[in-house]
Order: sequence, then C-alpha cells, then structure tokens
Amino acid sequence: MKILGVGVDITKNQRFNKLIKNKKFLKKTFGKNEIIFSKKTVYKTCFFAKRFAAKESLSKSLGTGFRNDLHFKDVEVLNDKMGKPYFVKTKKINDIIKKRFNVKKYDLFLSISDEKDYSVAFTILQAF
Repeated sequence: MKILGVGVDITKNQRFNKLIKNKKFLKKTFGKNEIIFSKKTVYKTCFFAKRFAAKESLSKSLGTGFRNDLHFKDVEVLNDKMGKPYFVKTKKINDIIKKRFNVKKYDLFLSISDEKDYSVAFTILQAF
C-alpha cells in the first residue's frame, strides 16, 4: 500500500448561510443525493460546509485542485449506515486517479468535522 496524496480544507460555516439558499449554487456544487440527504438534517449550513471542504480536500489529495476535468458536482460525499462519510467513486474520479497515478486499485479515506464557526475535512488517497 502506498499513499498517493493527502488533502485538507477548512471552511467558515457562516459563508454557507447565504449560499445554500441559492438553488443554482446548490445544483452546480452538490450532487442530487447530497441535496436529497440534506433535507433530513437540521444543520444544513454545517452539512453543506463539511461537504464543500471534503470536495476541496479530495481535489488537493489529487494534486490538481478543481480544473477543467474535475468540477465540484463530480465529487459526491455521502454517509454509510453508521454515519461515516465517504466519497462516491464515480467513473470520472476513477479515470482521473488511474490516469494521474497509473494505479488500478485505490481507496479514499475521508474525515470531516465541524465546530461552531468552521468545518474541516481531511482526505487520504491510497493505492493498494
């Protein structure tokens, strides 16, 4: 196993109070399942801020940031039955990772958290 990249991002939650009221922003930045899942949560600002930070941390772990071939909506963060967050491995993400790192198998590890004013996300990209 080899670590291919790590990424971290922090966002100010207050920034999302206004942004999440903009449907165009939501549709451009978040996937359909993320938007559906957000309706089940009370703390929508933190919900979206954490996912935004997670998307940024993934782009940093790739070493590319968001560029022509990768957009925010291409990255979707969901939670398993126990609440653990994970990245949905889409064909686009698979293709980018395989092309950039020349690996066949990989895993993504994600940790997200928030505390009052800020949300933070940390991503590890590992080949095996």
